[in-house]
Amino acid sequence: MTTIAVLDYGAGNVRSAVRAAQAAGAEVTLTADHAVIDAADGLLVPGVGAYSAVMAGLEAVDAVDLIRARHEAGRPLLGICVGLQVFFAEGREHGVETTGIGLWPGEVTALDAPVVPHMGWSDIAAAEGSSMFRGIEDEKFYFVHSYAATEHPAGTLVTTAHHGSDFVAAVEDGTTWAAQFHPEKSAQAGASLLRNWIASFPERP
Repeated sequence: MTTIAVLDYGAGNVRSAVRAAQAAGAEVTLTADHAVIDAADGLLVPGVGAYSAVMAGLEAVDAVDLIRARHEAGRPLLGICVGLQVFFAEGREHGVETTGIGLWPGEVTALDAPVVPHMGWSDIAAAEGSSMFRGIEDEKFYFVHSYAATEHPAGTLVTTAHHGSDFVAAVEDGTTWAAQFHPEKSAQAGASLLRNWIASFPERP
């Protein structure tokens, strides 16, 4: 069975991500153990709350270099919500600038919208050729956020959404995927996305 490690670094509300990955057909472990993570087929990085707090949590379990190494090695990686945001180079919240993991250039800033947070179901504009949204291009997904990235990293497939202005809803960069929305709260569309992720994993040797 496909194995997924959900990174345990103190983020809240990770149980729903664990259950959703299990429902998608994987054997799931919530862990910060580097050996367990290294042995897993996929690594899921959840994230809720402030960019700086998520980075502090990741640093506390020595996960920043681990995530970078997994990305560089082309091993399946999925970031969710602030888990997507910290894959970018920098976050700016309430005047505080925080260095991110830096898989991609770009800054996460406050949404340019008349109403924040952006909370609820929204359409997405799926990138052409997307594997993440295969079969679910016209579905809605559940968002809860006040900050977002707007830069489209070179060489990636970027899916957008709109709340006041366009922002990055998802990125596909080889085996590294990330979603600003919550697949685990997006009903059947989110379940299909997680199955698409698992289906993208390279076959074991």
